[in-house]
Amino acid sequence: MGPKLRIAITLIVVIGVATTVLWPRHGNSKSAFVLQEPGPTVLVAPVVREDLPIVVHALGTVTPLSTVTVKSQISGYLTSVAFKEGQLVRKGDLLAQIDSRPYQASLSQSQGQLIRDQALLKNALLDLARYQRLLSQDSTSHQLVDTAAATVSQYQGTVQSDRAQIKAQKLNIEYCRITSPIDGRLGLRQIDAGNFVQASDNTGLVVISQMRPISVMFILPQAQLGPVLKRFNTGAVLPVTAFDGADSEVLERGVLETIDNQIDTSTGTVKLRGVFSNQDDAMFPNQFVNVRILVDIVAGALTVPSAAVQRGPSATYVYTVNPGGIVAARAIAAGVEYQDRTMVLSGLSAGDRVVIDGVSRLTDGMKVSLEQRASLAP
Repeated sequence: MGPKLRIAITLIVVIGVATTVLWPRHGNSKSAFVLQEPGPTVLVAPVVREDLPIVVHALGTVTPLSTVTVKSQISGYLTSVAFKEGQLVRKGDLLAQIDSRPYQASLSQSQGQLIRDQALLKNALLDLARYQRLLSQDSTSHQLVDTAAATVSQYQGTVQSDRAQIKAQKLNIEYCRITSPIDGRLGLRQIDAGNFVQASDNTGLVVISQMRPISVMFILPQAQLGPVLKRFNTGAVLPVTAFDGADSEVLERGVLETIDNQIDTSTGTVKLRGVFSNQDDAMFPNQFVNVRILVDIVAGALTVPSAAVQRGPSATYVYTVNPGGIVAARAIAAGVEYQDRTMVLSGLSAGDRVVIDGVSRLTDGMKVSLEQRASLAP
């Protein structure tokens, strides 16, 4: 047998074996050869029981609890400004000084008027006493006694008015010293020293915004209000966390302070206020923030990774994998979702394995291979 003949026979045998293994015949019908592909590889995770927080997300705006426009209560020349723009001040700190000399002069005048009217009152009292003594001796008429009594009452009223004028002038002198009515941060100065200010000025000297504590106003759709309102009305303290605009960094942690008393019918939402200590000044008035409210914690909830949950037109389902590697589509009732975990109300049991990667290639009853990764249990 020549070399060429031996090579030809070997090729025929190899092709025959390959045909038998890769393209088997089906029955006695005409030969049909089909390439057998291996099952897809998927990643699975177990169904577990864990404590799952119920968190509501919202958008909010940082709002000071108090904002005051500092204005002068009297008219006069502003002699000095005692603050710096952006400064943190305490209640009672000096902000500005108005020239008080005109009011000091008015005070001295009122005090002198009081002394004069007190002397007149004293003399009227002496006259009344004389007329009363003479009347008891039947040496004068009742008319003179009545006139003397009326004069005493007149001077008593004048003295009382003088004392009120003195109090008013002292109060004006106090108003010349403008102080901060609240703790907070000062804004930009609106007027400089040397200007004449009046009580009727609308601009004011400066605006003070309370920074510590500070609040966040945010809104919730009325569909999400029920669980929050129910917990709030029981007296529970609901933690509120404020994140930055990118929803990536925690700015401050606080508590839910209050819920508005009505729903906005135009938007179907309700306003809520959270309060934060803001000791590091991480939150600034009118800043946009993302808010998360911890409404409750469900103990021992049955959960799966959110990536496993598929939502079809008629049902929510997951793909489970049995010990033999066979996939089954199983309808579930999904509950709340927190981060990357979803609560399962029915349809699964603890320990079931669900597919979390490779779902798009699956069909019910398909055999799959499992991808080996580090533990995916929470």
